[in-house]
Amino acid sequence: MKTKKLYQLSYLFILLITTIANGQIYGRNGMVVSSSEIASEVGVDILEKGGNAIDASVATAFVLAVTHPSAGNIGGGGFLVFMDASGNATTIDFREKAPLASSPTLFLDGAGNLPEGKNLYGMESTANHIGAKSVGVPGTVAGMYMAHQKYGLLPWADLVQPAIDIATNGFPLTYSLYEAETFFSANSPIPFLQEYFKKDNGDFTEFGELWKQPELAQTLIEIRDYGQDGFYKGKVAKEIVRYMKEKGGIITMDDLKKYNAVERNPIKGTFNGYDIYSMPPPSSGGVALVEMMNLMELADLKTIEFNSTEYVHLVAEVMRRAFADRAEFMGDADFNENLPLDKLTSKAFANKRFENIDMTKASVSDSTKFGQLYDGSSTTHFSVADAQGNAVSVTYTLEHSYGSGMGSKKLGFIFNNEMGDFNPIPGVTTTDGLIGTDPNLIQPEKRMLSSMTPTIVAKDGKPYLIIGSPGGRTIINTVFQTVLNVLAYDMRVDKAIEAMKIHHQWLPNTIEYENGLLSPDTIKNLQAMGHTLEATNVLGELMGIQIDTENKILIGASDSSSPDGAAVGY
Repeated sequence: MKTKKLYQLSYLFILLITTIANGQIYGRNGMVVSSSEIASEVGVDILEKGGNAIDASVATAFVLAVTHPSAGNIGGGGFLVFMDASGNATTIDFREKAPLASSPTLFLDGAGNLPEGKNLYGMESTANHIGAKSVGVPGTVAGMYMAHQKYGLLPWADLVQPAIDIATNGFPLTYSLYEAETFFSANSPIPFLQEYFKKDNGDFTEFGELWKQPELAQTLIEIRDYGQDGFYKGKVAKEIVRYMKEKGGIITMDDLKKYNAVERNPIKGTFNGYDIYSMPPPSSGGVALVEMMNLMELADLKTIEFNSTEYVHLVAEVMRRAFADRAEFMGDADFNENLPLDKLTSKAFANKRFENIDMTKASVSDSTKFGQLYDGSSTTHFSVADAQGNAVSVTYTLEHSYGSGMGSKKLGFIFNNEMGDFNPIPGVTTTDGLIGTDPNLIQPEKRMLSSMTPTIVAKDGKPYLIIGSPGGRTIINTVFQTVLNVLAYDMRVDKAIEAMKIHHQWLPNTIEYENGLLSPDTIKNLQAMGHTLEATNVLGELMGIQIDTENKILIGASDSSSPDGAAVGY
């Protein structure tokens, strides 16, 4: 706990009512875990003022748009899973949509190829991730507004105001933001990012100095005063359209006016007596999570030691199968009437899938029909629990870190580049991960497929584990392994988050593992079984809350890989 508070909470009060031990935060009345300590504090402040978990989620989301601009956003979209104190679960889909002028070949040149160019980092990237055409119609404001209107308690304006205050008055620039500023100012080809962190006098904000965002504050004021219409209609919408036209984008006023968030039934599964609730399509996360948990339920995990060769092999084979199914079948359910959701999440389907797992050797990903999209990493997750027993799990994103890197100076926020999550070349699937299957081809008003996996696990009909992660293509697997760690290996939430993770996505046919967390002997054994392995620095940035239902204590944990993240409870 820092001795200098970053927002208007009383440090002494929080100190007295929050216990910190071994990376966990304990509280009795409410908990918010996010990628920004300031945002978590604001969420808890809302809870203290009588708001419920939805109210705290809305306030947290808008503050993240100020303090965590690489992923916190009003220029992107995402998903929310909500379980009330009675155990009723629902979801809100505020994933971005393709503009009305979109087509399946939107990003292809005259020869049917996908051109390349420089992205916001000055690196080579494909056209579907670059420029104004890569921007999907944003959904965050609509999603937060729907959540509030249906399930919130406090006035809307009270939930947006903290973000306005922080954007107006500034907050100390964190070291992670300072690093981004240093990089973009010197390397990004996008003028907006080059000057994004500048102060009013034109100087760059130094580490620890107050970073103010007056233009973003004005945009948030419109949202505060006019709700959803403050973003999708009026002067903010007009400036979005003007900017898009100037930069070669295709988003129009009709696109903004027609955007809608959607409440959907959650994907539901079970594992050893626990109920699992997660997102349905256009997120593939819930389906893949339930399919993998079903497969793991069939294994005799009491005889499989965590982190052993047998464990890693089994988990990789389970991932391989779920991701193959994801690539073949998953897309926006509003555009695909016959998605086999019941089949993919059934115990019977898992039985058939499990039969062909050979525990002595790796399967061969020898088909180019299936694979996994290379989602970007500009995603953030937060988990919220309140004193009444309500739980919220939210994951939202800009696609790449800092999205498209584009934004109007008059509006002060960054646009997503989510159009890159569609399959860009119809019918073309390659072994390095390019997918061309029909369910996720670009169509007007279609929502692009996602890996986001906000999840709530229930025990005896009450919220027990609230979990989610950023990480692009790795999200599904990091959430899956964390849930498995808690439910099958009886790990505390902080230990489950910090434990070694792997990632396999069918194609490319490689196990990624966190460097230094897998023994050399295990690596050699897996290679002898036919696996190809590749070390990576970090898999996931999980934010979780576990609920001790017997003692009515909330346990929050923020992934140590999140430089500014924090669990705050009271």
